[in-house]
Amino acid sequence: MKTRILGNTGFAVSEVGLGCWQFGGDFGPINEATVDGIIDAAQETGINFFDTADVYGDGASERFLGERLASSKPRPFIATKYGRAADTYPNGYSLSSLRDRIRTAQDRLRCDSIDLLQLHCVPLALLQRGEIFDWLRTVQQEKLIKFFGASVETVEEGLVCAQHDDVSSLQVIFNVFRQKLLDELLPKAQEKNIGIIVRLPLASGMLSGKYNSKTRFASTDHRNYNKDGQAFSVGETFAGIPFEKGIQLADAVTAKTPAGYTTAQMAMRWILDHPAVTTIIPGASRAEQVRENAKVSALPSLPQTLHDDLAAFYRNEVAQHIRGAY
Repeated sequence: MKTRILGNTGFAVSEVGLGCWQFGGDFGPINEATVDGIIDAAQETGINFFDTADVYGDGASERFLGERLASSKPRPFIATKYGRAADTYPNGYSLSSLRDRIRTAQDRLRCDSIDLLQLHCVPLALLQRGEIFDWLRTVQQEKLIKFFGASVETVEEGLVCAQHDDVSSLQVIFNVFRQKLLDELLPKAQEKNIGIIVRLPLASGMLSGKYNSKTRFASTDHRNYNKDGQAFSVGETFAGIPFEKGIQLADAVTAKTPAGYTTAQMAMRWILDHPAVTTIIPGASRAEQVRENAKVSALPSLPQTLHDDLAAFYRNEVAQHIRGAY
């Protein structure tokens, strides 16, 4: 597993990390034995970066990670988030709320200081006012957190965050279906030495090449209850593309996949070929998925001709179908 330095943290994180939203049950029920297998596979393959949030299963994801990683040596780098709990979003933000949430997360993660705390898709107006960044600096000075960043929905939100020189990272939706970030946000992140954490590298599994028009998801899976943005931002599910259209577009991507790559591996390798990216955080429902994802780090870069083809494909076939703020 290759590593890249995450922004100004000095920490060498694995190019492939692990997104842990699924540990909260938002992709359907998950049991402890499955979680154990996924985390074991991640560590066995050299993954040392885990991304979670306080609202994933109302703390269940953080708790799983704390129980299983607290005694690991060296301890992996764990990023969590603040800002989407029911008592916080959209108007309950304060320094005291931030402190309380951090202390609860510390208890769950079994640590004295959070490695990386990310604002969790908070309102743009709050980012623009700037006071929330002062709160983050305060809790950093109090050693409750080591570094801070933000998980954002739009390019505009990312650019607002990038105005602050001490922001360590931005977590973004970036994949073959969502290439707008290449124009301005990723170059700005490189310029400012801000780490880029990529969520939804496979567009909620759409780019795995394994879905078809008959694919169905559990009622508790956000790919069912949020497919049209009924519960939160539509961009967080299938990258904002209607499911039926996404299947067609994914089939076209599969047809472009070169020999030696699965569709999923090609899609993730495409992301890692961009030097602004620090790590990708695909989720996994099985240990074998983790192992397959981890192999991407060792795969050779894609040819420039394929990059050019996928850029044209995005412009001409995909961009028009993306819904929601971007």
